[in-house]
Amino acid sequence: MPTLDKDDDRPREDRVWPILHGKDYAAPSVFQPEALLREGRRQRGSPLLPVPDTCVLDPDGDIVRHLKRTGSGRLHEGWACYHTELVAFDLEGVGEIGIVGCAVGASFAVLVAEQLFASGCKLLISVTSAGRISDRGPTPYFILIDRAMRDEGTSYHYLPPAVFAEAPDAGLIARAEDMLSRQKGVVVHRGATWTTDAPYRETAAAIEAARIRDVLAVEMEAAALYAFATARRHPVLCFAHVTNAMAQTEGDFEKGEADGVTATLAVIQTAARAFLIT
Repeated sequence: MPTLDKDDDRPREDRVWPILHGKDYAAPSVFQPEALLREGRRQRGSPLLPVPDTCVLDPDGDIVRHLKRTGSGRLHEGWACYHTELVAFDLEGVGEIGIVGCAVGASFAVLVAEQLFASGCKLLISVTSAGRISDRGPTPYFILIDRAMRDEGTSYHYLPPAVFAEAPDAGLIARAEDMLSRQKGVVVHRGATWTTDAPYRETAAAIEAARIRDVLAVEMEAAALYAFATARRHPVLCFAHVTNAMAQTEGDFEKGEADGVTATLAVIQTAARAFLIT
């Protein structure tokens, strides 16, 4: 029979939360991304081709839609993921970029990230839309995320519990910050975000708790991506595109020119260059 605490009539086993217990962070996973990609490639007859060195997650899908609409993107024939398409395009001064659209949320973003690095990716950049927590001026603007508050589930499978997931490469953050500060046409702040799995549970109390921790914005992927990057020792750089104040006023969610694509591509270009000069 399960044992009971004198002040709680639930079995002890029911008070050990699976998300925080029973983890062996050094143990390899039985299910590996390479295995999924192998079977996807076999079933589709896809060629064994590496993805571009620099890849991008585009949760809103604005860049991918722009590339398809303008004919400047092409499907990557070697991408064997069951759930997404990888679009390749050329970016001046950087070369070929691979981009996956609409990978929204922590678990989906890390699932795709695992498969991208297993397919030859050398740098992953994520640019996700975000809601403003602390006012840094008129939206839209970008945040170079140096740490993200872990209010999601995926990060706890990669790293032990902690309040924040830190960016894995402080040097890369510093170089990107310096180069972006000198770039005309975009506004970029450096700071922390709050990563949540539940955007429609952003209560006043939760928002205030994030603000007290000097959080600038709320988004859905960065904490998990940074935890994954730290655990797997992969370079990942996350940006929040602050486009809204959680729809508290009419006319929110405006991203700027071309749905924000022009500014976002400029940020991606500079971030990739910051990585290449290492």
